[in-house]
Amino acid sequence: MGEPPAKTTTGRSAARSESGGSTLADGTAPGVGVPLFERVITRIRTPHSPKLWFELLLIVFSYWLYSQIRNAVPQQRGLALRHSRGVWSFERNLGLGVEHAINHGINSVTWLIVPMNYFYATLHFIVTVSVLVWLYLNHPGRFRAARTVVFITTWLALVGFWLFPLAPPRLLAGAGFIDTVRVHHTWGSVDQGNLSTVSNQYAAMPSLHIGWSLWCGVTVASLAKPLFVRVLACVYPALTLLVIIATGNHFWMDAVGGAFCLTVAYAVASWVYGCWVYRLPRYPPGTQEALEHP
Repeated sequence: MGEPPAKTTTGRSAARSESGGSTLADGTAPGVGVPLFERVITRIRTPHSPKLWFELLLIVFSYWLYSQIRNAVPQQRGLALRHSRGVWSFERNLGLGVEHAINHGINSVTWLIVPMNYFYATLHFIVTVSVLVWLYLNHPGRFRAARTVVFITTWLALVGFWLFPLAPPRLLAGAGFIDTVRVHHTWGSVDQGNLSTVSNQYAAMPSLHIGWSLWCGVTVASLAKPLFVRVLACVYPALTLLVIIATGNHFWMDAVGGAFCLTVAYAVASWVYGCWVYRLPRYPPGTQEALEHP
């Protein structure tokens, strides 16, 4: 009588393969024995194209949540004013208390300060969203990592708002700063009308205007090809710094705080994704775009 056919390892592997299973070289299933943290990191680092509906939903939800948390931070007026006086005193002791001169000097030039008021009220959001859209359309392989930097910067700023409430210079009584929005009757002051009841006026440290504008500048300067676009990308955060000081909304120390948050966010994102954010492939490997633009 013949012996029954031997069931070899190859046969078993083939059978599992035909039935839809998959194994590694050592015969184990993928992920078995791999720590959860490593599996999560591997999943995050696996390039894939961003989904428009998910990204839109994530951005809208995150901005709404940011607004709710920011405005829920206790408005500790007395503490915020004490912190503001402390920051102003610190800057002057360094011989770098330049905000008062800039605020008064530019306020005297109406044709200059009025556009700056609108710049402060609108462009930090418009430009940031525009750069995100540009990334999504032209650099999908880098979009998720770069978007993560914005989110981390924003969440770190929320921690700063909570731990260190700070009044903007324009609210510092006796220091002589000018509220340029009030003086020139332009739109955008959060302490006028109904806005004063729904917006936290003591969330000046760190400056998200600086954090976001620096992110826009670094992103566009790193990825754009035309020289004039890269130059504009470098000018934008510098102009934002001038605007936040000229309008009496921030000390330059707030800008340092915003830059610090962004630096930490870049460090975290680069660690999570395994490399500098803008060195990731422009298009996810295996996509049609990646094949057309090797």
